Amino acid sequence: MKTLVLVFHPDLTASRVNRRLTEEMEKQAGVTVHRVYEAYPDEKIDVAAEQRLLEQHDRIVIQFPFYWYSSPSLLKKWEDTVLTYGWAYGSKGDKLHGKELLIAVSTGAAKENYSPDGNFKYTVPELLRPFQATSSLIGTRYLTPYILYGVMQHLSDEELELSARDYVAYALNPELEPLTVFIEH
Repeated sequence: MKTLVLVFHPDLTASRVNRRLTEEMEKQAGVTVHRVYEAYPDEKIDVAAEQRLLEQHDRIVIQFPFYWYSSPSLLKKWEDTVLTYGWAYGSKGDKLHGKELLIAVSTGAAKENYSPDGNFKYTVPELLRPFQATSSLIGTRYLTPYILYGVMQHLSDEELELSARDYVAYALNPELEPLTVFIEH
């Protein structure tokens, strides 16, 4: 299985957590890591190049820090420009059909904040529903997201190393299950 990891972090060099996750993923065979903000500092996305990358891989991992219950702005722009009608969706848009899509996010807050009784009232999978809807539209299998909670709290170096290894093991697991059930509260 060929895996593409699209890293959407506005300043990866300043990020302790996402940088470490990215570095660990870059060591893996069969994995292409694409640092999108570094590739497009002017945010002028090469649509054809991005589409070729997507076509060449079986599993697409979109990695980003969870900002304001959503993604960094370049990810939205990337979706708008790369996932085009007639290519990714529509009557002839089948280039991603059958591929797998995995969302990998890191949150600043602890897991207990992301619950009906927590500060934010919603779970992270609930807040990621637009990605699940996009996956359905473009014909990919939406895998159960990888979520690393509480990165703004101090993670020890050992905890970060364990998290990086866990992320790689999870993202490259060939038996990941699609997220098909959504439970309303």
